[in-house]
Amino acid sequence: MYRTTGLHHLTAIASDPQRNLDFYSGTLGLRFVKQTVNFDDPGTYHLYYGDASGRPGSILTFFPWPNARRGRVGAGQVAETQLAIPTGALAFWIQRLTEHQVAFHGPTRRFDSETVLTFTDHDGMPLALVATDAAQAQPGWDGGVGVSDAMSIRGMHAVTLWVHRRHETAAVLTGTLGFRELATSGDVVRYAVDDAAPGALIDVRELPTGPGGTGGAGTVHHVAFRAADDEMEFGIRTQVAAAGLPITEQIDRTYFRSMYFREPGHVLFELATDSPGFSVDEPAERLGESLQLPVQHEHLRPTLVERLQPLHRPGAELHPA
Repeated sequence: MYRTTGLHHLTAIASDPQRNLDFYSGTLGLRFVKQTVNFDDPGTYHLYYGDASGRPGSILTFFPWPNARRGRVGAGQVAETQLAIPTGALAFWIQRLTEHQVAFHGPTRRFDSETVLTFTDHDGMPLALVATDAAQAQPGWDGGVGVSDAMSIRGMHAVTLWVHRRHETAAVLTGTLGFRELATSGDVVRYAVDDAAPGALIDVRELPTGPGGTGGAGTVHHVAFRAADDEMEFGIRTQVAAAGLPITEQIDRTYFRSMYFREPGHVLFELATDSPGFSVDEPAERLGESLQLPVQHEHLRPTLVERLQPLHRPGAELHPA
């Protein structure tokens, strides 16, 4: 059986791109890894955040559509995005969220060993900082915005899916992607791959009669799972198809190669290769500093530079040139 090695990235919908950049790169201190455009809608940005190198498992990406209507989180969606922090960083983040006037709930306990702060971004997207000893093993990032390497977010910890029938979703996670059931906390069941480290976890909550989610600002568009290479991706694709789930052909997204399918609970899943990574079109030390376009849209650069809102990275101005 071909198995994913965990979470690759998560893509959500936002409204104002500058507010998105200020929150994720400024308040949360993530590295601004890439500014590019939505490959299917090149008149809008696609913004990527992650750790120092933009490793798979650390990446949050956003489609920021200015004036986008607010979505509703519900069944059939990723309902919460959990970010890993070292246990020793918890007090720092309580203070930082307070200073940045970000309302939060907690700290509370989950799964015995985790301490959690929950809050939302400016679009209402549910987020959680999860303090665990295991996060210490992941690389950090000091972006010069007041979040040191030692206190920094260490990538994704887990995502929480809300579905109407958990067992149908679980069958895909365990029988197709290679997860195993790990633990239960209240009405949430956790699934894991490999050593159950941060970034290799999926939480599933069953809402039999809960309303379905609606897309819009503050909601997750899809969650992507890692495939080490093309062989693994096509192997998993065969398993998905054998389970009777329609899946796309491989699509080149410049920084990884992707395939998409919906699991039975209607959450959009993506398979994404680990390579070639984010330094394929700009040096690793200059990630996110200028607008990068896929080959098929390069001829649109003059128009897009004029159309796209200039972005100001916390501490440095960015020019879409």
